[in-house]
Amino acid sequence: MSTIRKRGEEISQFIIDRVAEQPDNIAMQVSTEFGISRQSANKHLKRMVEQGILCATGETKSRQYQFCALKTWNKTYRLGDGLTEDVVWQELSPQLGELPDNVMDIWHYGITEMFNNVIDHSKGTRALVTFEKTAGYSVVVISDDGVGIFRKIQAAEGLHDTRHAVLALAKGKLTTDPDNHTGEGIFFSSRVFDRYRIFSEGVFFAHDFDTTEDWIVRHAHSDTGTHVLMCLKNNTARTLKQVFDRFTDDDYRFSKTVVPVRLAEYGDDKLVSRSQAKRVLAGLEKFNVVLLNFEGVDSIGQAFADEVFRVYAKRNPHIQLSAIHTSEEVNHMISRATSP
Repeated sequence: MSTIRKRGEEISQFIIDRVAEQPDNIAMQVSTEFGISRQSANKHLKRMVEQGILCATGETKSRQYQFCALKTWNKTYRLGDGLTEDVVWQELSPQLGELPDNVMDIWHYGITEMFNNVIDHSKGTRALVTFEKTAGYSVVVISDDGVGIFRKIQAAEGLHDTRHAVLALAKGKLTTDPDNHTGEGIFFSSRVFDRYRIFSEGVFFAHDFDTTEDWIVRHAHSDTGTHVLMCLKNNTARTLKQVFDRFTDDDYRFSKTVVPVRLAEYGDDKLVSRSQAKRVLAGLEKFNVVLLNFEGVDSIGQAFADEVFRVYAKRNPHIQLSAIHTSEEVNHMISRATSP
């Protein structure tokens, strides 16, 4: 391969990476990275637009670039009649095209886990799988017309609100069918993809790989049923093993979890009561290591802190309980609860 061609491919790959991560002022980024003029950088961008790799909007000085869809695919499946998730994978996997083995492994895991949930839990009649591939990433959405996932968890766990179901789901090891499922599929899928979303009956649940262990819940319009979105860069170096290793012990048991404490807040309510603390702590006895993520929580009450860090910790000495991303006020209340 000639030096010029190799450099051109390096610039193209850099552009793809930057559009995926930081799409503003792409020409300037290319110019700075490769020591070429803005005019030369714009020539590369123009060529990628002509090739259908990028789509451009706006005038020259404020031009924005995004990926064009290189391939799309969708299929509706009738649930029942012996349909299995591996059949769906066999039909979808060729659409992904040539991708590194580690990327295909992630897609295989995520698609089969999520579609198995649809088959076993949704009680729906149909499921729609849609796929889109760009130069930078691929996206799969699995939608069903069954019982919404958060509503089903709410009923199974006897929860007051569907938003509380999100907190329960975020911890991991939650399943409404413990005889046949471990409850690990959503937990690990949400952490291995770059973007992971669940929409169901007005509740939106999301996790992004490149952020802290932060989950977002808000009311958003959604049809009935459940819609799961998974997005992954085509050239990610991430592996399933790396993600599993973060939350498993030496015997490969799912023994560690991170709990987004702020999901226990409801509306403008602050975390002050023991009942709120018990909601955060429910189900954590299944783990050996628990990280309570207080990001987004400005303060907690004395009763909440006492229930978590004194009462619960004393009753469960086998659990290594730690607080992360704490504010000064939260630290103060934790110290007060744990002081002799």
